[in-house]
Amino acid sequence: MVMVDEIPFPPQITTTKPLSLLGHGITDIEIHFLQIKFTAIGVYLEPEVVGHLQQWKGKPGNVLAEDDEFFEALINAPVEKFLRVVVIKEIKGSQYGVQLESAVRDRLAADDKYEEEEEEALEKVVEFFQSKYFKKNSIITYHFPADSATAEIAFTTEGKEEAKIKVENANVVEMIKKWYLGGTRGVSASTITSLANALSTELCK
Repeated sequence: MVMVDEIPFPPQITTTKPLSLLGHGITDIEIHFLQIKFTAIGVYLEPEVVGHLQQWKGKPGNVLAEDDEFFEALINAPVEKFLRVVVIKEIKGSQYGVQLESAVRDRLAADDKYEEEEEEALEKVVEFFQSKYFKKNSIITYHFPADSATAEIAFTTEGKEEAKIKVENANVVEMIKKWYLGGTRGVSASTITSLANALSTELCK
């Protein structure tokens, strides 16, 4: 197991095929010099992803971490992607939903893609989280298949059955990916740095 802030992440998971843990980190904020950690994140990708990133071969991780075009190529690469987010600090699902909503909506609006369909799709995702309570060690997963612009979001918490929702609006799906994988604008700088370092190493092989 790979420990991410005391939370274990399997080094590999299998969806339709085996995916490797290529990046991990946390979301946190600092208040009055106190670090508050919210979630631990694991990013699982098909190892073949490096085939789509060859033009960055030989670049060190610290350079890649600052290169948003590299992460754009990663997001657009036609490979399966899976995010595993584990709750460190308890919050209401509605709080997480609001964070996701504003991040996705702002990105859509900036690209002139925020229309009625996007609003409806995003609202469904927010509603999905509304009724949940994020106890410590609850798990949110995002599964992005290689061949379709959809996402399946699942939530599991102790003592309850897994809840799932499918997002079929391609623009909303793209911005959810960008929220977590969007380079310098991603929600977790530590995850982006970790991904950049791992992919830099993989590209040198």
